[in-house]
Amino acid sequence: MLLYQLHELWRASLAPYAYWADAGAKMYSSADSWLSTVPGAQRTSAAFELMYRLGKEYEKPEFGIHQIEVEGVAIPVVERVALEKPFCRLLRFKRYHDDADGLARMKDDPTVLVVAPLSGHHATLLRDTVRTLLADHKVYITDWTDARMVPASAGPFHLDDYIAYVQDFIRHVGTDNLHVISVCQPTVPVLAAISLMAARGEPLPRSMTMMGGPIDTRESPTAVNNLATRQPLWWFETNVIHNVPANYPGAGRRVYPGFLQHLGFVAMNPERHSTSHWDFYQDLVKGDLSSAESHRTFYDEYNAVLDMPAEYYLDTIRVVFQEHLLPRGLWDVAGERVDPSKIVDCALLTIEGELDDISGQGQTRAAHKLCTGIPAADRQHLTAAGAGHYGIFSGRRWRTQVYPKVKAFIAAHAGPPLPLATTNPAKRPAARKPARR
Repeated sequence: MLLYQLHELWRASLAPYAYWADAGAKMYSSADSWLSTVPGAQRTSAAFELMYRLGKEYEKPEFGIHQIEVEGVAIPVVERVALEKPFCRLLRFKRYHDDADGLARMKDDPTVLVVAPLSGHHATLLRDTVRTLLADHKVYITDWTDARMVPASAGPFHLDDYIAYVQDFIRHVGTDNLHVISVCQPTVPVLAAISLMAARGEPLPRSMTMMGGPIDTRESPTAVNNLATRQPLWWFETNVIHNVPANYPGAGRRVYPGFLQHLGFVAMNPERHSTSHWDFYQDLVKGDLSSAESHRTFYDEYNAVLDMPAEYYLDTIRVVFQEHLLPRGLWDVAGERVDPSKIVDCALLTIEGELDDISGQGQTRAAHKLCTGIPAADRQHLTAAGAGHYGIFSGRRWRTQVYPKVKAFIAAHAGPPLPLATTNPAKRPAARKPARR
């Protein structure tokens, strides 16, 4: 199929008009241009900018977290690559402090590994999540690579490989006072990764927090779930899998293109996006630069999408949405059965949004039915009132409703290293007590 190639041709043909529209917007708005003084200049500039933003190519944004403020003190932050693999980079946000006591306090903070979704958007979608966590934690995040940028020689990438990556990242960071947070799609592979580590007797993270994920999509199915089950698996392979064009490093790799995922995102709420763009135009005409900048910031992130490896995408459709192998206890990964009941010494917090239209209520909470080896005292659930899917990890509700719960949960299960997990109840270590801080 030539759909990807046709999309690239269309994108290239739009590029000159986008550049022209960008230049027009600046000419009719810049104080240094005589065109800004002609009648209707502001309206013309607004029309040009709207045209530019509708036609431009959106590149991967930066995290741009260079400092945070803690108790009125500016703390510098440096983004580093802790570990790099063909399909993902493990990033660390390293904090610095000029005061010796402050530095000592930060060294004692719990470590958090944020597993970002590989579902169309870049990990930068969790920028607010990371920035908020940095006030009280050492933070790592998985930064998944756009599949079109991975040479075909790197081989395929399956859902099993995703699970292996998560395990490698946990081992690299170390489980001493480590807490794993998975947002949306990765709740499933993260639960599988930790379950398999538990079954092998490996040391586990102190806790896992699962936010708005499809653990069991049979609970309160949404439009997203229905789309994945409406057609057989062969239909997805035939209709939405394409080869990367020759102008990218991953030429020839089979992928689910980001532009198709973006069309799916927009199709879920076309009226809302149309209204948002019209409001942006009106804000520019009125001179409401603050609202216009908020629109730019949101869509710079929302419109920046990545390609997913075809093998991983199809595995996810089959395992998670069509066959429900995890909640049915039938999922084998590299010949090992995924059994969350083997998890004993890793606390569990599940979080759902009251108004989530992507992962319906009960889908994430289903993890509690599977993790029967975790004592009830170490399992908690939160339904964030008034929060949609994005609201549980970004924005005001994340900062005021969800994060205080996450912070308290991590603090309650932080502490010194634990002995190896065991599946033998007679050999289980004594129940942990919340760490005093």
